[in-house]
Amino acid sequence: MTNAIDIRSLSRVFGQVKALEDITLSAPEGSICGLLGRNGAGKTTIMSILAGQDRPSSGTVEVFGQDPFENKALLSQISFIRDNQRYPDGYRLHHVLRIAPDFAPNWSSDVAAELVEGFRIPDRTPIKKFSRGQLSSVAVVLALASRAPLTLLDEPYLGLDVTARAFFHNMLLRDFAEHPRTVMLSTHLIEESEALFDRVLIVDRGRVYVDCASEETSTLAFTVSGPAQVVEELVGGRTLLASHTVGGLRSVTVGGTADAGLGFRAHTLGAAVSPATLQQLVAGYGSAATAPE
Repeated sequence: MTNAIDIRSLSRVFGQVKALEDITLSAPEGSICGLLGRNGAGKTTIMSILAGQDRPSSGTVEVFGQDPFENKALLSQISFIRDNQRYPDGYRLHHVLRIAPDFAPNWSSDVAAELVEGFRIPDRTPIKKFSRGQLSSVAVVLALASRAPLTLLDEPYLGLDVTARAFFHNMLLRDFAEHPRTVMLSTHLIEESEALFDRVLIVDRGRVYVDCASEETSTLAFTVSGPAQVVEELVGGRTLLASHTVGGLRSVTVGGTADAGLGFRAHTLGAAVSPATLQQLVAGYGSAATAPE
């Protein structure tokens, strides 16, 4: 399978701050990739570099086999929608929809019209007066209607209600099936979004901790919960990603795969073992337990 994205030993430094530190990751063509992690983990920096809006301090980045920085032909194949998208004063929706095709060779007016209607985006109100949710809706229109071979969505959900988010998911999956592309989606709404992902990337403090197919994430960690003393006995000596204690009860996320013997032993002692959810996995890698020195 050909990769749409290949990043090798990439670092990005801003003064004394290491935004990205020696990261390596990839995303196959025709996949939807979840880019997950805490605020400040480096997600937006990764997307900015992929979109050619920034360049690495060291290492290499390739999009469809080319360096995106100052690559006009390649950049026309990339759509990067940020959570703080800005528009000129006085712009209304029809202004945005009129100029968008100039920057998106694969633009679909039909998709744009369906999204505008589904999101109920007002046309007469100046965009600068839009609510947070309306701004996010416009960003989603630009991203999906562009049908760009690489579509980068940085927190597209801000301000969208549950109905609007479900509509976005349905439109993304439907149009993705009809017109395959590579999508990288950064979001904190993991439980709602994980069914979309073919691939998962988890980053924290500028490093990549997980880069795998979505079905593999369930093998990366498990949880043990029950009486605190029992849990402590069961997980002693193992790598803990996260730990929560309430009263006499404790729940821990443990790196690796639980063997059948551990599950049986936990059951006899009044505790429970289960695979970690994707949200627990992201929280675990973003906790102090795994933070780099």
